[in-house]
Amino acid sequence: MKTSHAVTVLGRELSVRSSAPEFKVRAVEAFVNGKLQEIGSALKNGDAQLVLTLALLNTSEELLELRSQREQDAAADSRFNTMINKLDTV
Repeated sequence: MKTSHAVTVLGRELSVRSSAPEFKVRAVEAFVNGKLQEIGSALKNGDAQLVLTLALLNTSEELLELRSQREQDAAADSRFNTMINKLDTV
C-alpha cells in the first residue's frame, strides 16, 4: 500500500507516494539532497535546473554501471556453477 510522504528537495517540499517504508524514503531524500549539494557546490552558477540535470546524469551513469556489473557477475556465477557441476560429475 502506498503512503504519502513529505520530502524536501532544493528547499521545495514535495508530497510523494511510495510503498517503501519511511526510513527508505528518508534515505532517498538524503541521497538526492547530498548529490545536489555535491554538484551545486562544484558549480559557479547555482542554476537549479543545471544542478538537477547533472545530478540526474551522474546518478543514471552510476545506475547503468551497477546494472552492467550485476550482469557480468551473474554471467560469471553461471560459468562457475557450470564448472562446479562438471567437477561434481567426475
